[in-house]
Amino acid sequence: MDDTIAAISTPIGEGGIAIIRVSGPDALALGNRIFHTRDGRVSEFPSHTLHFGTIGRNGEMIDQVMLGVMRAPRTYTKEDTIEINCHGGILTARKILALCLQSGARLAEPGEFTKRAFLNGRLDLTQAEAVMDLIRAKSDRAHAAAVHELEGHLSAKIDQAREKLITILAHIEAYIDFPEDDIATETRETLLRDTEAVLSFVRSLLATAREGKILREGISVAIVGRPNVGKSSLLNALIGTDRSIVTSVPGTTRDTIEETASISGVPFRLTDTAGIRSTRGAAEKIGVERSRKALDSSEIVLVVLDSSKQLNAADRELIKHSHGKHALLVLNKIDLPSRLRLPDDLAKIENVKVSAANGTGLNTLRDQLVKLAYSGKVGTTDVDVAINERQKALLESSDKYLTECIQCFSSDKPIEIIAQQLRRSLNAIGEITGKTATEDVLSKIFSTFCIGK
Repeated sequence: MDDTIAAISTPIGEGGIAIIRVSGPDALALGNRIFHTRDGRVSEFPSHTLHFGTIGRNGEMIDQVMLGVMRAPRTYTKEDTIEINCHGGILTARKILALCLQSGARLAEPGEFTKRAFLNGRLDLTQAEAVMDLIRAKSDRAHAAAVHELEGHLSAKIDQAREKLITILAHIEAYIDFPEDDIATETRETLLRDTEAVLSFVRSLLATAREGKILREGISVAIVGRPNVGKSSLLNALIGTDRSIVTSVPGTTRDTIEETASISGVPFRLTDTAGIRSTRGAAEKIGVERSRKALDSSEIVLVVLDSSKQLNAADRELIKHSHGKHALLVLNKIDLPSRLRLPDDLAKIENVKVSAANGTGLNTLRDQLVKLAYSGKVGTTDVDVAINERQKALLESSDKYLTECIQCFSSDKPIEIIAQQLRRSLNAIGEITGKTATEDVLSKIFSTFCIGK
C-alpha cells in the first residue's frame, strides 16, 4: 500500500455535488499539483479542514471546488486523504478523476478504500462487510443491524469466543508438551464444559442466519392470479405508488414488475406478474412464462382471487401450483358484492380479505407477510447478530470441528486430535473477523464493493 489511489465516491449522474476521494502517501502532494487557492499549499493545510479553490492544471480550470484535507491516521483508510467536492455531473467528476490519475494516483479497485481500512487496522472484516450492508440496506431494521455490526458488536462476541478457544487450546497443548502429566478428570470435565459453551455460542449465532438473509436480501413474493383480479392494484397499494399500470382491460401487465417494500422493517421483493392464462400472442406468451418462473422461484406466493366472481378452474390450477410454498390467498375486491365461495378443501388455506382499491385489509395482509417471512416467528430484536452467508459457512465449519472435539473428549482418542480440531475451529472463527483470512478471501470479499468505497 505504498501507492496512492483515487476514485469517484458518489453515484455517477447529475446531482448537487460529486466527490473524488484520493488516499495514500502522495495524496497531499497530488493536491498541491492540481488544487489552486489563496489559502496556500494542500500539504500545509491542517487536518480535517475544508478549502475553496479551483481544480486544474497548466492554466486550464476544470471546476470550482471545496477540498477537504484529512491527515493519517485520523482517516477512513488511516492514510493521508483528500476529498474533492465538485459540482455534480458526469463529465466534471470524470475530468477531475482523470487529472488525479495523470498526476500520480492510480484508479482504485472495487472496495479498495475499505480494504485499506481493514489492512491498516481501522476495521475488521465483519465491520467492513457492515459498510456494504449499510449502503445496501432496504429497511430500517437492516440499517440498524448494519450499524450495530459496524460498531463492532458482532466482532466483540466473536473475539470472546476466540479467546475462550485459545485458552482451552493452551491447556491442551501444555499437556501435549508434558506427556508425563495426565489430565486430571476434573480438568478434562472443565475443558469439556468450556468447549461445549463455545459450541453453544456458535449455534446461537447460526440461528440468526435466516434473519440475516432476510435483512440483506429481502423475501421474494410473487403476486399471481388470473388477468384482471387486481394484482397490479395490490402491488401499487403495498408499495404506496402507482408502479404498475392498472386498467379494466384484462392482460394489461405483460411482463413481471419487481419493487421492494419495507414492511415492519422487513424488505419484501414484490413481483407483479402477468395474468396466467392461455395466451393469444408471442409477447403475452413470454410474459406468462416469466410469471410461472417468478412463481416457482419465490419464497412467498400471494394468490389473488376476485371475490366478486366465482372460483373457476384457472384459480384452482394456480392454487395447486403454489402447493409446497408459503402461500396466502388474497380475496380482493371486497368492496364489490361478493360471489366467491371457497370450497372446504381451499377454506383451510390461510386467506386475507382486502380491497386494493380502498385499502381495506391491507394492514392485515402486511402482518401476514411478516409472519410468513419468519415462518410464524417474530424476528430477533438482537439485531447486532444477523450473520451473512460467509460468516454462516465459517460458523458451520467451527460447529463441525467443535462437535468432533467434544466427541474426542468423551472417548479414548489421543489428545493431539482434540488439539487439531480446536485449531481448525479457531482458524474458522478467526477468519470471520479477518484474523486468519487469506489474501484470496480478502480479494473475494472486497471485489463485491463498489469502486470508490
